[in-house]
Amino acid sequence: MERTFRLTLEYDGTEFRGWQSQPGDVRTLQDTLEAAVAKVTGQSVRVTGAGRTDSGVHAEGQVASLRVDTALDPPVLARALNAALPPDFAVREVALAPDGFDARHHATGKLYRYDLWNGPVRSPLLRQRSLAWFRPMDATALRRAAQDLVGSHDFASFQAAGSDVSTTMRTLRRLEIGGEVGGVLSLWFEGSGFLRHMVRNLVGTLLEVAGGKRNPEGMPALLAACDRSQAGPTAPAHGLTLVRVSYGPRSLPKLPPEPADAGDSPGKPGASG
Repeated sequence: MERTFRLTLEYDGTEFRGWQSQPGDVRTLQDTLEAAVAKVTGQSVRVTGAGRTDSGVHAEGQVASLRVDTALDPPVLARALNAALPPDFAVREVALAPDGFDARHHATGKLYRYDLWNGPVRSPLLRQRSLAWFRPMDATALRRAAQDLVGSHDFASFQAAGSDVSTTMRTLRRLEIGGEVGGVLSLWFEGSGFLRHMVRNLVGTLLEVAGGKRNPEGMPALLAACDRSQAGPTAPAHGLTLVRVSYGPRSLPKLPPEPADAGDSPGKPGASG
């Protein structure tokens, strides 16, 4: 009974070399999931992921699709796959999908979150899920810069070198900042699609704004430059989480309140995602 399934996945990307299968003795998410499918069903099938997350990037709602000959119902298949997967990788849900469903090509949007730990001392519990940022944080300047990045723009200035895409035009539907200065701050990015390292390059640039190294009103000129060398550095991968992949109109999740500046309220320890 060959059927198409849609899998919602959660993983800690710390010990994985990204999603995409690679030659050699490399631990990837795709290879790990395909091995689990083969163990459960006895078949070698290709699994398609909605996004090719990089080494160290995490996911709360990655989506994958596969077509396999099995009589197992979705809940039973989910339990069997989880029994075959390692502790840092789990299937949150399995659902039947229409024939021809492709997790990557049919996606209409993705929601990412980048977490920053802005506390006074390092946090061992958050070290693999957020970027430790001990410098001053100007939340007002951060929000001002974010406003000019929302919308449809040419994001070539934020694209990693070596990318092979037909266009660098992308639509950033939302860029919001939640949390608090002195604790955990989360930058939420939602768009129809993203260039390679685009979110991490945006974060690196916005951190320069928040630290007073870049004019918060300079984003339009930076977008117009279409020059990667004009933007900020690439933020580390471990602060980035793929929260959700969309496949049609959906209500947006409620986000945390916007952060107050350090002088407005004292920072308190928090927890990411």
